[in-house]
Amino acid sequence: MQVAHRREDVRVMRAGLGTVALVPTMGFLHDGHLSLVELARRHHDAVAVSVFVNPTQFGPGEDLDSYPRDLDHDLGLLEQAGVDLVWVPEVADVYPVGSSTRVRVEGPLTAVLEGGRRPGHFDGVATVVTILLGAIRPDALVIGAKDAQQVVVLRQVVRDLAIGVQVVVGPTWREPDGLAMSSRNVYLTPVQRAAAPVLRRSLTEVEQRYAAGERDAETLRSLVRSGVATQSEGSLEYVSVADPVTLAELDRIGPAGALVSLAADFGRARLLDNVTLPGAGRAPATVR
Repeated sequence: MQVAHRREDVRVMRAGLGTVALVPTMGFLHDGHLSLVELARRHHDAVAVSVFVNPTQFGPGEDLDSYPRDLDHDLGLLEQAGVDLVWVPEVADVYPVGSSTRVRVEGPLTAVLEGGRRPGHFDGVATVVTILLGAIRPDALVIGAKDAQQVVVLRQVVRDLAIGVQVVVGPTWREPDGLAMSSRNVYLTPVQRAAAPVLRRSLTEVEQRYAAGERDAETLRSLVRSGVATQSEGSLEYVSVADPVTLAELDRIGPAGALVSLAADFGRARLLDNVTLPGAGRAPATVR
C-alpha cells in the first residue's frame, strides 16, 4: 500500500494503477468505510482512500478540533483491506496558500435539511471532493448512503462540472441492533448508545407502513416523531419525507417514492439516518 502526503506524490503513485475507485473519508474508520472499500474493489483495478478531516465543512461551534482521529489504526485497516493508495494530506496541501476557489451547489438542494442547519457545510463538501477527484483522477467515486443529502449534492456536482467519474453509492452499514455506523458514535455514553437504535426502529416502522399502503407523508413523519419520543436520551432535530431527487418535502408519496431522513441529538453525538421508500417498479435499497 502506497501512502501519499503531498499532492504531487499522489499523481506519481496514481500512475500505473489502471482503473481506480476513490473512497473519501475523514478517518476513524469503521466497518462501514471498509464495506465501501470492498464495493470499490469489485469493478476496478485499484482502490484509493483519502483520510482528511476537512475543515471547510465544519461550522462554528462544531467538532472540528475534537473529531475522533486514529491515523495509525486507519492505515492498518486499509492495508489489511488491500487498499492500493492512501492520501493523507495536510490542510495546506488541500488548500494551498492563496487558494480562493470554492464549489457551491446553489438552490434548494443545499438550502434544506443539513444544508439549512449547517450553512456552508455543503460548500466545504463539494469543494474538497472536487479537489480529491482532481488530484487522484479516479474512475469512480464510492460514497455511503447514510449521508443521503451529501449523495444528492455530489451527484449534482459531478453532473454540473462534467467530471468524468461514476458515482457509486454503498448501503448504510449498521450495528447488530440497527444503529447506523458513524465515526461520531464514539461520543455516545453507554446509556445514549442503548437508546440510539430507536432511530432505526422508527424508520423500520415507516417502511412497514409504506409497504402496507400508507402514502400520506405527514403520517409517516409523525411515526418517526412518536417513535423517537419513546426514549428520553435523544431529541429529534428533524424528520423529512422528500422527493429523492429534488429533496422537496412531500404531502403525498407518488410513483417516484421518497427519501425519509432524520437527524437527532444524543448528547454530543448528532446522528443521521435515512431510508429510501421505493417508487413504482423499484426494489427497496439494500441495507445491513
